[in-house]
Amino acid sequence: MKTGEAALLALALVLSTGATVVAPPRAVPVVVGGDDILDACGSLGEVRGLKADGDGFLAVRNGPGAAYATTDKLFEGREVLMCDQRGEWIAVVYSDSSLGRCGVTAPIAKRQAYRGPCKSGWVHRKWIVLMAG
Repeated sequence: MKTGEAALLALALVLSTGATVVAPPRAVPVVVGGDDILDACGSLGEVRGLKADGDGFLAVRNGPGAAYATTDKLFEGREVLMCDQRGEWIAVVYSDSSLGRCGVTAPIAKRQAYRGPCKSGWVHRKWIVLMAG
């Protein structure tokens, strides 16, 4: 069987079973700023309480919910800058080096999507402990 025929057969099997292919939700950017006096991301948090018998990491997702794609993993003790919250999910900015170099520890007057230089994403608040802010 040729590759094209195999692909068509697979598609026909999926369609005949009535299975619905659901696209993952669209990414939700981390938004920072919105004040010309306060830091763009006003709180410092730390990853804590991960279960020793669990995965051993906190999933960073591209939106505020478990249905969003995992983009990174954070481990116990990792510091993050907390920028926003939607329900149980916190928008964070984090770095492999100094958080001060992320550009959000000073005011940014206009609310805007974070574009770096550090990493960003969404994590469940259950595993973040507020350290300052």
